[in-house]
Amino acid sequence: MQRKNYLLRNSHSKYRGGFAMIMAITVIVVIATIMALSLALTTQTTKRTTDTYLHEQAVLLSNSAAEYALLRISQAAPCSIPSLNFTPDLNQDGLISDDIYDINITMRYIFNAPSPCLATTVDDYFNVVEEETDGTVLMDITVSVPTSKKVSSEPITFFRRSLQKL
Repeated sequence: MQRKNYLLRNSHSKYRGGFAMIMAITVIVVIATIMALSLALTTQTTKRTTDTYLHEQAVLLSNSAAEYALLRISQAAPCSIPSLNFTPDLNQDGLISDDIYDINITMRYIFNAPSPCLATTVDDYFNVVEEETDGTVLMDITVSVPTSKKVSSEPITFFRRSLQKL
């Protein structure tokens, strides 16, 4: 009797090579999936970080815009400034600015009767009877980053309403 073990040995090595190829493909698919997930998370984190930065800057600019509006009101005649629209230029101190923020301030004045606003053409004022204040201004401040500036994929807008004594 003759043994024919060589048939079993050859068939075993053939199946072994096929199993190694299936394992290699499986490992490549798993690594590709992990890399795709990490790339997606990195993209989301970058966008979220940019949007958070722009929003925090808008909050700080709204505070500065309120102070700037009060300065402009104090330099002008009463009720002569109904609104301010500007983009900040931060290059004065050596900072680089792309002028990406649009700031709009709408003001409504509140005075005791008789109001100094009667001498102006501004209709946005109210008369009140209160002896403790000389005048107040209601400011609606909007700081926005439009999508046309190509900084963010979606528009970022911050609105603040402020009541300031004159």
